[in-house]
Order: sequence, then C-alpha cells, then structure tokens
Amino acid sequence: MDEETRTVRADESRAMETDREAEAREEPWSFPSLLPTPTPHDGFVFRWIRTRLLGNEDNMNVSRAFREGWEPVKASDFPEMKTLNDYRSQFSDNIEQGGLLLCKMSEEKIQQKREFLKEKSENQMEAVDNSFLRENNPRMPLLRPERSTKVTFGGGER
Repeated sequence: MDEETRTVRADESRAMETDREAEAREEPWSFPSLLPTPTPHDGFVFRWIRTRLLGNEDNMNVSRAFREGWEPVKASDFPEMKTLNDYRSQFSDNIEQGGLLLCKMSEEKIQQKREFLKEKSENQMEAVDNSFLRENNPRMPLLRPERSTKVTFGGGER
C-alpha cells in the first residue's frame, strides 16, 4: 500500500466528529409558532395581552392589564421580533400581532401578585370551612377539622 493513499486515523476521526456536529445542529422542520417568543431578559416576565376580540377593540382588558403593572414592550428593544403590526393598531411603536400586545412585568411584581392571590385564596378557603363547620354537629360530624391524607402502598389481600 502506498503511503500517499493512506489516511491518518486522527484525520478520519476529526472528519467524523465535524460530520456528527453538523448533524446534531440540524433541527427538524416544524410549523412556526403563531406568536414569536421574546428573548428572555433577566428580571422580567413576558405575556401577550388581548387588544381586540372578534374585530372589536378590547380597551377594558388592556386597561386592566396596564393597571396590574404590565407594560407594552417597545419594538426597538426586540429588533429580532419585528413583525408587521396590525394596520389599525393604536400601539404602533410596540409589538402587536393578531390582536395581542406583548407586555412585560418585573419578576418582583409577579411574585408580589402570586403572594397576594395565594393569601386571598387561603382566606376564601378558611371562610368556606368556617361557614361549613358552623353547621357541624359533634354527634354527627360533617367534616373533621383536621385535614390529613394518608398514602399506602400494597398490603392488600389477594
């Protein structure tokens, strides 16, 4: 065998690795998302807010979202998401698509909202329990005051 025709194993393995890397990078085609996903920014949460429903402006929904603390995202902040805005849009400097406006809120404010809603939910459950237990009779209890669950595995008779 001629030395000129022989290839070095290291060269073969490098060539195989680059082929594998190229194959690994290729992602299969799929339908594109209807709404583009913004690049994550530290400290912010993104959400699409409805601006129109069935062709009619939904100003109440937009106003409620703005009062909650959602702020419209400027199109200049996300040039990769530049899309053709709706021609009747009142948010021409922002990212709006199909009657939905991209908005952001700080993670701290989101956490405060979660804590508020959790406390409100717990208070409602306590009120329902108190109302239900008021009609409880010790001789024939409707509900035991302590709630506990028990999980067992196996042990059944065959």
